Amino acid sequence: MLENFRLKVFRMVAEQASFRKASEVLNITQPAVSQQVHALESELGTTLFDRSGNRVQLTPAGMRLLRYARRVAVLAAETESELAGMQGEVAGELRLGSSTTVAQFILPQLLARFRQFHPRVKISVISGNTEWAVEALLKGSIMMGVIEGPVSNAEVYRRKILDDRMALMVPGSHAWAQLKSLPLERLPEIPLLMRERGSGSRRVVESALRRAGMRMSRLNIEMELDTTGAIIAGIEAGLGAGIVSLCAVPKELRLGTIRALPVEGLDIVRPISLIRRAGPMPEGPAGAFEQMLLS
Repeated sequence: MLENFRLKVFRMVAEQASFRKASEVLNITQPAVSQQVHALESELGTTLFDRSGNRVQLTPAGMRLLRYARRVAVLAAETESELAGMQGEVAGELRLGSSTTVAQFILPQLLARFRQFHPRVKISVISGNTEWAVEALLKGSIMMGVIEGPVSNAEVYRRKILDDRMALMVPGSHAWAQLKSLPLERLPEIPLLMRERGSGSRRVVESALRRAGMRMSRLNIEMELDTTGAIIAGIEAGLGAGIVSLCAVPKELRLGTIRALPVEGLDIVRPISLIRRAGPMPEGPAGAFEQMLLS
């Protein structure tokens, strides 16, 4: 990668607002991230981050440097892509953002297929909820996103790439696990584990329930959790039921720790979509990834 490593580490910390999250994205230790940032600050003779609060914040010098660091990253990626293109190959960096459910249960298969065709592309994935992914795209932190749920922003191009079915899941030991189906009117009887507000999964579920005639205020929402994995673990522990993607629980359904219970009159199929900035299809790794998804 042509991008200066210290600048890349700085950019990741700035965009993630966290040394820990930056270390996860870069696949290096948190002390190594801190060391690179300190070295860059020493080299430039200025402080780049205000570390006094709970969140890491950029100083005025850091904000100015971030603009240049992003330009350097774009130029480095374009250079690699251009030179590889002269040899008939796709190379460079592909920075993807993804909602947490997609990152855990759908994106790995897509990336494995992409890697077969384009082994020289360096891929990095950052996950958050759908609102975060749109914001990261508009900031330039990511090149593309793969998300669930709707997007209403004129600056964002969205294209459905597949459908994902969701269903009510109950603990395998719960009495309802023996039912063939559940009348919608009985749904408020069981504690529900839901995704947090701002999550694409949450918006899809709320919309489907409204269409079916069930008001959210009637439901017994026991907990709000920030990942689908946490909801699945909660269901297995007997904390309640939850509406999650069928593709997220193949092992649990096979083992019987969770049971998918059809709810009468409730059919939830959500689109999984590619998002990028509006405009022509990009070149290089991002364009190759989009072409693969749409083929």
